[in-house]
Amino acid sequence: MLFGTLFAQAQTVIRTDLTLNATPRYPEHFSHFDYVNPQAPKGGDLRMAGFGTFDSLNPFLDHGTPAAGLDQVYESLAQRSEDEAFSLYPLLAQSFEYDPEHFSWIIFHLNPKAHFSNGTPLRARDVAFSFHALTEQGDPGYRVMFSGIRSVTVLNPETVRFDFKSDQDRTLPLLLASQLPILSADYYRTHTFNQTTLTPAPGSGPYKVSSVDPGRSISYVRDPNYWGLALPVNQGCYNFGKITYVYYRDAVVAMEAFKAGQYDFRIENKAKNWAKLYHFPAVREGWVHKEAIRNHNPAGMQGFVFNTRRSVFKDIRVREALAQAFDFEWSNRFLFYGAYHRNDSYFANSELAAPQGPLPPDLAKLLEPYRRQLPASVFEGVRIPVSDGHGSDRNNLIYAQKLLEQAGYRVHDSTLFGPDGHALTFEILNMQPDFDRIIEPFMRNLEKLGIHARLRDVDISQYINRMRSFDFDMTVTTFPESLTPGNEQSNFWSSQAASSPGSQNLAGVHDPVVDALINKILQAPDRTELIRDTQALDRVLMAGWYVIPQFYVDSYRVAYWDFLRRPKIAPAYALGMETWWIDQAREQEVRAHQGGD
Repeated sequence: MLFGTLFAQAQTVIRTDLTLNATPRYPEHFSHFDYVNPQAPKGGDLRMAGFGTFDSLNPFLDHGTPAAGLDQVYESLAQRSEDEAFSLYPLLAQSFEYDPEHFSWIIFHLNPKAHFSNGTPLRARDVAFSFHALTEQGDPGYRVMFSGIRSVTVLNPETVRFDFKSDQDRTLPLLLASQLPILSADYYRTHTFNQTTLTPAPGSGPYKVSSVDPGRSISYVRDPNYWGLALPVNQGCYNFGKITYVYYRDAVVAMEAFKAGQYDFRIENKAKNWAKLYHFPAVREGWVHKEAIRNHNPAGMQGFVFNTRRSVFKDIRVREALAQAFDFEWSNRFLFYGAYHRNDSYFANSELAAPQGPLPPDLAKLLEPYRRQLPASVFEGVRIPVSDGHGSDRNNLIYAQKLLEQAGYRVHDSTLFGPDGHALTFEILNMQPDFDRIIEPFMRNLEKLGIHARLRDVDISQYINRMRSFDFDMTVTTFPESLTPGNEQSNFWSSQAASSPGSQNLAGVHDPVVDALINKILQAPDRTELIRDTQALDRVLMAGWYVIPQFYVDSYRVAYWDFLRRPKIAPAYALGMETWWIDQAREQEVRAHQGGD
């Protein structure tokens, strides 16, 4: 089969790549990705940390807390490369057939060698079953995510066709159909799909569950019969012989466990820890490496999220006023050791971020038809608060007072009352106790405005359940973004998702302009328009004050014991942990030392 050659009909092509608005980096019959070491040795044991607990090995439901690492058990039809904005290459599917002009359907020709870890072949009926199981019985987020798929049809045992509701959404075959996790239809004939379980289901991926200590640890072993080991996308990957996740409920205990050598690799998400806790003897003596690995990923948006379903947050002026009470400059200086950048975009750290200041002409032209429906700040520039760094910027709080007065709020006896006569109070739901030190200064500034917020810390299971049912006033979360936005934007921001429990539209965004811009993103004919449309969505979301932007870091902060090795070339858009390996000779020395300091 020739790369990119025409199929029987003039409007149909069969390819061994899928790419959106760009020429793929890798040709047909490439040997491996550039960011791997194809000679990386296999073997050795890697120990990782899990946090909290788990009670399920089914990661596809809206109930239960799934164990860490289950993504290594399941595969999709295509594999994304981590050094391109968006290109996919054969994994379970060995080729892709579609109409390049009208994206109303795609056919996947499966690799006949593909099979599950229990030895049963992976066939088209498994793909169809997976779609129906996930959208009909799985987490409601799948229903929203795959809502653009009209049908999935088995054409023959190794060929499956996806038909879409629209012929304009180019992201559907790439971002959705090709990334559908594939489950075993045979297995679920005798097992119930939509229930939590600690019995591992077979997957087709490189690892399978080897042992489970419920809520405490889970181990995976590299499947010696893994069908896809020789594929180009897997060369130099999945090198660890065994991966174990040991669970810790307390972050302090987890850090001490790492220092003592009880696990081997750690991603540090807290700037304070990064600045203060990585000077222990094993670091000084070279047994442990501390490294910041730069990335070029969209940072996404982390922030205090307003649940606009609550009446207290309906008024945009109230939301913008509350944003003045978060002093990023003070937090970055005194809490984060200057390690962070301020989120001023939902796509920060990428070309997808909307320009600051007044809109450039191309964006203004795109958004002009919606002018009457949008805040003026969309066109003039969104004012992200900048403080003097003293923790309670007077000018910002005065501006907040003016906004609240415009919204009909008045202070009486140090309490802010709304036009309905009720005090402005709300609850901040938090599942990370370490985040209290960030929330509490924000609450103190709110008090100066007469706003009485309550902080409530809950465990991860309760937090997940409350997020699924939108049962919160305000919380802290992150909306991750990719270099090629697609249907996940519907899950984050669409009016449909706002009324779909289990979706990620936590803010309750219900705006026809946002819906229209999401559709433009999905129908973008080339990357230039995709970038423009995404920047427009970014600007509208920022101007809507659905979140109080917090901060991001543009590097992976990692620490690891000195038997782990990684390729010389790091992927631009991922940490690429699947490309690392173990120096087994050095592992013996390190294991002998671990726990000695």
